[in-house]
Amino acid sequence: MTPTQRQQLIERHQHSFAQYGYAPDALFWRSRGMQKRRFQTLADIGIQSGDSVLDVGCGFGDLFSFLSGTARTVDYTGIDLSPDILQQAIAMHPDLALYQGDIFDRDWSAAPFDWVLLSGTLNWDLHDDGLYARHVITKMFELCRHGVALNMLDARHIDRKHLGDLRAYDPHDMLQFCQSLS
Repeated sequence: MTPTQRQQLIERHQHSFAQYGYAPDALFWRSRGMQKRRFQTLADIGIQSGDSVLDVGCGFGDLFSFLSGTARTVDYTGIDLSPDILQQAIAMHPDLALYQGDIFDRDWSAAPFDWVLLSGTLNWDLHDDGLYARHVITKMFELCRHGVALNMLDARHIDRKHLGDLRAYDPHDMLQFCQSLS
C-alpha cells in the first residue's frame, strides 16, 4: 500500500466514523447481523478459550466482544489503520492490546498468535491486482501457530461495475494461494 492509499483509507474511515459513530456503517458493514455471521464463521475455525488471537483490521474490537459473548476468553490483540476508530475501540476495551497501523508496521516476532483473523479489511481496491492482499495473507500465515481465517468479497456474485472503490476476489484463486502458504 502506498502512503497515498494509506492516507485515503484513513480519511475514508475518519469521515465514516464522524458520520455514523460507533456503528457497523462506520466500518462499511451493512448490518450488525451480517457482521456477527462473519464473526461466527471466523470463530468456528477452532478458537478456544485461552487461545491468542490477532485481529487484523480490528475496527472497534467487535470481534473480541463477539468471542467473549460466545464464552471464548481469548488473549486478543487488534490492529487497525484508522486512528479515530481505534480510539473508540480503546475507550470501549481499555485492557486490550490495540495498535494503530497495518500488519507490517510492527515487529510481531516476539508474539506469534494461535489464530490470525481478518474480516473485510482487504476489500478496498488498491489497484494492485491483489498484490497487497497476498502480502497481508502471507504475513498472517507467518504469524499464526494454528490457523488463519479471513473473508473477502466474492467476485463470482458481484457485478464489477457495482463495486466502486471495492475489490472482489475469485475464491478459488485465493484458496489456492492460501494453500500454497500452508
